[in-house]
Amino acid sequence: MTGTAPADVTAALVEAIRQRGPISVAHYMAVANAHYYATRDPLGSTGDFTTAPEISQMFGELLGVWLADLWDRAGRPAAHYVELGPGRGTLANDALRAMASVGLVPDVHFVETSPALRAVQAARVPRVIFHDDPATLPGDGALLVIANEFFDALPVHQLIRGGANWHERRVSCHGPLFLPVVDRAVPESLIPKQLRDSPAGSIIESSAAGVAIITSLARQIVAQGGAALIIDYGYDGPAVGETLQAVKAHGYANPFEQPGTQDLSAHVDFATLGAAARLTGAEVSPAIAQAALLGALGIAARATALGGAASDQRDDVAAAVARLTGPDAMGTLFRAMAVRAPQWPEPAGF
Repeated sequence: MTGTAPADVTAALVEAIRQRGPISVAHYMAVANAHYYATRDPLGSTGDFTTAPEISQMFGELLGVWLADLWDRAGRPAAHYVELGPGRGTLANDALRAMASVGLVPDVHFVETSPALRAVQAARVPRVIFHDDPATLPGDGALLVIANEFFDALPVHQLIRGGANWHERRVSCHGPLFLPVVDRAVPESLIPKQLRDSPAGSIIESSAAGVAIITSLARQIVAQGGAALIIDYGYDGPAVGETLQAVKAHGYANPFEQPGTQDLSAHVDFATLGAAARLTGAEVSPAIAQAALLGALGIAARATALGGAASDQRDDVAAAVARLTGPDAMGTLFRAMAVRAPQWPEPAGF
């Protein structure tokens, strides 16, 4: 392994390993991402990656219409707009503008811990109320929730098949260099039955943090009314496969190099999140491709209206649609899942 990390991140991880031995992949990912997001705006051409709201206003507008339609059919109750991991506030700005056009003007709540991003978000959405985690969201009124590329940044644990047993995959270090290692065997009962006989070297990932957040959020939605729309890259699990990755300067990097300087993420297990939400009594839609959702919400018509008469503008809008819905871009890799209160109507697009 090569490369260096910020001194405080490296020191914290090295000290944790010195005291307790190799740490979980989830611990490593949580410490690295906490520093990464707290110290920068990672979005855009000068950052490390670009999200759908930064590609086109159409994305946020259509999600705002989706929420407003549900709210209208639910009887227009008092409601709060909530966004988990709101990036630069671009999605919220576009969604709130679309909502206001049909009379929905909710108060705005962002779940965001990064001081750097909070400053950008507050400039774009001045009336926002910040939360460190979903536990402090309002306890009355319906919750209208968007989580776009939020769950993928939550830490994951990894289990690896080695011979006859499954083991936890953990992170050790040699000086300031970090590397994954195979640790103690784990009880077979922790492994889904259908995966227990997977070949040696197979890896299973799970996100306890993701399950905890969706459970808390779904419980609140069931009690107060509302719905959540989760969009991320992911799959229906449990399944075998390592998806932990690092992105830096719009390219892939080694996730065990330079912690705290690059974005760490893992694909989202939509089936597991959905199962956790259902246990609270929430209604959960099947996960569908982002292209299918945006198509059902009318992205083609919105693109036509937005394209205008100028050919260069039409070309830009068409390029954005291709990135958001194309099978070789975000259209099928990214998936969408809706969670709603049982008394709320079926959401559009699912």
